[in-house]
Amino acid sequence: MSATWNLNPPALFAQLGRRVPTPVVSLHFVAGLELARRLKWLSPPPELDGRSFAITIEDLGLRSAFTVRDSAFRPAWSRAPCELELGAKLADLFRLIRAETDADTLFFQRRLRISGDTELGLIVKNWLDAAPRPAWLQRMSGAAG
Repeated sequence: MSATWNLNPPALFAQLGRRVPTPVVSLHFVAGLELARRLKWLSPPPELDGRSFAITIEDLGLRSAFTVRDSAFRPAWSRAPCELELGAKLADLFRLIRAETDADTLFFQRRLRISGDTELGLIVKNWLDAAPRPAWLQRMSGAAG
């Protein structure tokens, strides 16, 4: 029996999520990125060093802003716009993370919003497309169908 995932949260979540300050969300998100980096599941390429990013989970209303410094992920405390902004629904972000779909497909289907530095966006896209997925994430992908 395969597990099914309901990744369509109620609209109320987005209303609540928009009230959570970005730095609070960023701390948790960056902790996950740093854990993945330290476990060698995720290694940012040198071109990302010193750059700023934001990811918005649109259906949860949550926005995380972070930078890469010395190959490590760090929360972005400034309210200044990030160099690259990505936004999508939770289910689409999971599909992207599990490599079930690629960023180009989501972008052209208007399910992935990208704004800011287009060259940086291309670097991030190529990095994510080429990044190996841990075995447990691949198993999770098979069970989600």
